[in-house]
Amino acid sequence: MPVNQDVIITCALTGAGDTVGRSPHVPVTPAQIAASAVEAAGAGAAVVHIHVREPETGAPSRDPRLYREVVERIRETGTDVVINLTAGMGGDLVIDPEAPLRQLPGTDLVGGLDRLPHVEDLLPDICTLDCGSLNFGDGSNLYVSTPDMLRTGAKRIQELGVRPELEIFDTGQLWFAKQLLAEGLLDDPTVFQLCMGIPWGAPADPGVLQAMVTMLPQGAQWASFALGRMQMPWVAQSILLGGHVRVGLEDNLYLGKGVKATNGQLVERAVRITESLGSRVATPDEAREKLGLRPRV
Repeated sequence: MPVNQDVIITCALTGAGDTVGRSPHVPVTPAQIAASAVEAAGAGAAVVHIHVREPETGAPSRDPRLYREVVERIRETGTDVVINLTAGMGGDLVIDPEAPLRQLPGTDLVGGLDRLPHVEDLLPDICTLDCGSLNFGDGSNLYVSTPDMLRTGAKRIQELGVRPELEIFDTGQLWFAKQLLAEGLLDDPTVFQLCMGIPWGAPADPGVLQAMVTMLPQGAQWASFALGRMQMPWVAQSILLGGHVRVGLEDNLYLGKGVKATNGQLVERAVRITESLGSRVATPDEAREKLGLRPRV
């Protein structure tokens, strides 16, 4: 597998995890998220991956009005960056282990189409499609994305002309994504994000990553990331296997032991790793071409 010579860097700005109280740099309000996107783009990110949060509490949200404000604020700055909106919110199920039919607080579970109103409203360059269900961490938290939900969501995203980024948390999900392609619900080039180290999905193991890369369909564009202290080693790991990379505060809060990072600093570190491997960082226009996106308006 050849080293990737032209690397697209994605910055995942804030995520939906319980990280707001753990770092002052995690952006919460639309203004903060947009400013962090501009910072990341200035540092070298061609793509920004966007979640939104309730401004008063920092809790994860899927309010289309918050997405619209973030995207409009980014665009008003004139910053050239590819917009990637999550469409994974609405898949959270927390059950009572003693009474599994009873849902506990933290559940936010809706159908495939109900995860897409902000995508329909804003028509971003990219939106995510989380390609299967998963035991999400310890306890009784599940992420639910059934084959029927995925077929419904993939068809609607295709109709909208938005490029889905196929979020893959384990090998069976990659198998099913290829089934969506075979059924005509995905268009070429397919774009994959291989998500490693999320308990209890695929471990952050180089051998597992290599196995997943060999499963990808012909002509696919792909990136990978790993959580926490594995984030920067995974930049190198992905490039060496021919892929693109993702960094950002969604997945890791630190530059080093005890040193809290900003999104811009994480992107700068990824740029240095990329260039130290003899590769170059792709521009947003180059990313659009590689990923089969519409030209910038």
